[in-house]
Amino acid sequence: MTVALEKSVQDFISTPRQLFIGGQWVDAASGRTFATPNPATGDTLAHIAEADREDVDRAVRAARAAFEEGPWSRMTASERGRVIWRIGDLIEQYGDELAQLESLDNGKPYAVARAADIPLAAELFRYMAGWATKIEGNTISLSVPYMPGSEFHAYTLREPIGVVAQIIPWNFPLLMAAWKLGPALTTGNTVILKPAEQTPLSALRLAEIMAEAGLPDGVVNVLPGYGETAGAALAAHDGVDKVAFTGSTEVGKLIVQAAAGNLKKVSLELGGKSPNVVFDDVDPALAIPGAANAIFFNHGQCCVAGSRLFVHESRFDEVVGGVADIARGIKLGSGLDPDTQMGPLVSDEQFRRVTGYLESGRAEGARTVAGGQRHGDKGYFVQPTVITDTTPDMSIVREEIFGPVVVASPFSSLDELAAQANDTAYGLGAGIWTRDVNKAHALAKRLRAGTVWINCYNVFDAALPFGGYKQSGWGREMGHEVLEAYTEVKAVCTQLHP
Repeated sequence: MTVALEKSVQDFISTPRQLFIGGQWVDAASGRTFATPNPATGDTLAHIAEADREDVDRAVRAARAAFEEGPWSRMTASERGRVIWRIGDLIEQYGDELAQLESLDNGKPYAVARAADIPLAAELFRYMAGWATKIEGNTISLSVPYMPGSEFHAYTLREPIGVVAQIIPWNFPLLMAAWKLGPALTTGNTVILKPAEQTPLSALRLAEIMAEAGLPDGVVNVLPGYGETAGAALAAHDGVDKVAFTGSTEVGKLIVQAAAGNLKKVSLELGGKSPNVVFDDVDPALAIPGAANAIFFNHGQCCVAGSRLFVHESRFDEVVGGVADIARGIKLGSGLDPDTQMGPLVSDEQFRRVTGYLESGRAEGARTVAGGQRHGDKGYFVQPTVITDTTPDMSIVREEIFGPVVVASPFSSLDELAAQANDTAYGLGAGIWTRDVNKAHALAKRLRAGTVWINCYNVFDAALPFGGYKQSGWGREMGHEVLEAYTEVKAVCTQLHP
């Protein structure tokens, strides 16, 4: 029996959804709408107003007014923190509804959204609410050689950047909105949020929740639309002081180019091709399901997915065979089916991308151990797939697939392994499975990745910074490090005259 949709969810998707600008629900200036599909069926789920350049202008003006003239800039840090905390509480209160929207729009199992996406989003806002009263500067002792005997009182202030454009992806729609909005609001900025066109529903519902929490008009504006139009207009807009983007490395490079016009600040959380390393001394009962979870969680649609599995040659057949067995046993289906363990890919475009890589791997001589095919004849389902007999130059080894596809390779020595693991343009995440703590930490230091998990994978917490080396991005999400991405530092110097 499928999960019964709440009436509020049914009403939400049956009503054409508008843009949220200046605290008001408004149609797109062009009057255009677009359809968001249910990825389990391909059928239209809801109709959404399509933002374009004129709507971006309206939203930037609303955010600028809220930043410079509205009550947000006059609130105390404590008042601001209480509003942000209430957002977290309301996300938890409406958790069932939000999880259903995520499952419908993204395809992920309802149970996964309810257990992971919703509580993580709520906790992110609560964690960031606590930082609102703790954003501090420093006092500095000056020694100015060309002014001997002079005394100074010098200090720094950490201030909000201003109007921030945030462009988020479709793989964790609500959680990515929380990762972006939490620190921006805590530091006193105002925001224009553009959700992915594939998954706009939870961001639009979040706009209602933030208004209910008491967020003043114009502080957060939500513009669903396409990257080529609304996203590009936001990245290039001279009224935007910073753009924060999560998505593919290819689009991240376009964001950087667009932001050059007024040299706005940029932070990027981009793609990955993460190595997941299994040594010969592992407990297979821990490492095999861990390696499977690293790639098959969220249908493999994770920037940090452990998509390159390296196994010591003495345990290669055992571990790869175990991961393949898990892959064959995963139940695919609608996210609203309680028995579903893996839902569909998010869209027809993503389905064609992933299956294209599978065809490329076969054509280049790789061997499919499990999966490798479409599942069913309806929706965007791809079988969990394990591939071996690859070479380092194959596209399935070098490029981010963003689907439930892992390529497995044997290794014999630590030096060989470290070189292979780092042989990538990306550097987002990595996993290590071993009983040897010295070996684990020695390899962790050598891996060029922003997060290294040891004997675990996909562990996230609002206090744990997340981001990438190399072409996996600029800056960090979460933790206290993210506050630097949303603040400017001002130095103030006063000469003291006796």
